[in-house]
Amino acid sequence: MSCSTSKVITDYDDNTNFKEYKTYAFFDDIGTGLNEFDVDRAADALFEEMELLGFKEVETPDFYINFKAKIAAPKVTNTIAIGLGSGGRNGGFGVSGGIPIGGKKLDEEIIVEFVDAKTNELFWEGILTSTIKEKRKPEDRVAYFKEVVREILQKYPHNNDK
Repeated sequence: MSCSTSKVITDYDDNTNFKEYKTYAFFDDIGTGLNEFDVDRAADALFEEMELLGFKEVETPDFYINFKAKIAAPKVTNTIAIGLGSGGRNGGFGVSGGIPIGGKKLDEEIIVEFVDAKTNELFWEGILTSTIKEKRKPEDRVAYFKEVVREILQKYPHNNDK
């Protein structure tokens, strides 16, 4: 998996009867913050996971799904220090520096929102934050979105008694 230290946070309307929601569709403009390939990867992962949870994609749904990503500027997390020193009894000289290892990392937030189709109001939101490698192979991206979507949707209160 290409993400580390992931954390899922959810929020929802306390008055929501989650059992009323059985069918869904995607918003037309899903995937803000993602490239076209990642939009398709995330949509495929959402479709698969929603089906496993018993939801059906239809033309006139009970709710719409939106997802988006927020990516922070790259940061270097690991470095190797190199030092050169020379010194004698009465003087000294020193040089040191850091060389990044492991490639650049990004802080990423993936947000999944469920919006009631009749009222157009948000009733559930799941957010996963993680640190990911900036450069990933396409197959790593597919696996990443499958895992992210699974982690987020595990927090959906689909077994709610309301």
